[in-house]
This record gives sequence, structure tokens and C-alpha cells, in this order.
Amino acid sequence: MAEEKKMKHGVYSILKARYLINEDANAAKNWRFIVFLILLAILMIANTQRYEQKVFKIVALTSEVKELRSEFVDRRSELMQLKMESTVSAQMEGKQIFPSSVPPVKIKVKKEEQKGFFSNLW
Repeated sequence: MAEEKKMKHGVYSILKARYLINEDANAAKNWRFIVFLILLAILMIANTQRYEQKVFKIVALTSEVKELRSEFVDRRSELMQLKMESTVSAQMEGKQIFPSSVPPVKIKVKKEEQKGFFSNLW
């Protein structure tokens, strides 16, 4: 019976937070520990918030990269289409410019070597 009464008294003192309002040195230590736990919880919440913001930013940037990559592929295929000889010749026909039936010939120009002062002496 005495143990039961002690246990009831212990539970009631915990529920009423008597360990925080006692005049002894333990109350100050208990308050410091509780403040430490609160600060630790705030830091954990802030850290989780920053982590989630970074995850959302990574997801947004990943989707943007996918969009830009698909746009790049579209533009590259469009450029390849525009560079084709058939496309260029079709556009030039509207301006009365037709492809040549004679293949091009490379023109080579020979440059005369200029003689320097010393080469003229010998």
C-alpha cells in the first residue's frame, strides 16, 4: 500500500511538473535540459524544412532540364532538315536560283615567292 501511494505521488508530481518548480538546484537543471530539447527540436524542424525546399527545387530543375533537352532535340532535327540540299534548292527555286549541273572545280592560285634582300645578293 505504501509503495502504491509513493507511485501515485510520483506520477502526480510528474504530471503536475513539480520537478520544474522546486526550489532546489535540480529544477534549474531540468529547465536547462527542457530548453535544450526545445532548441534541438526547432533546429530539426528548420533542417527538415530546408531539406524539403531543396528537394522541391531539384524536382523543378530536373523537369526543366527534360523540357530543355527535348526542345534542343527538336531544334537540332529542324536544323538538320533546313541544312539538307533538297530543302535549300527548293527554297532557292522561288528566287530563280537553280543548282548547277556541272560539279564545282577547285581553283588553285600560286603565289610567287618574294625574294628578300639576302636572296637577291646570292
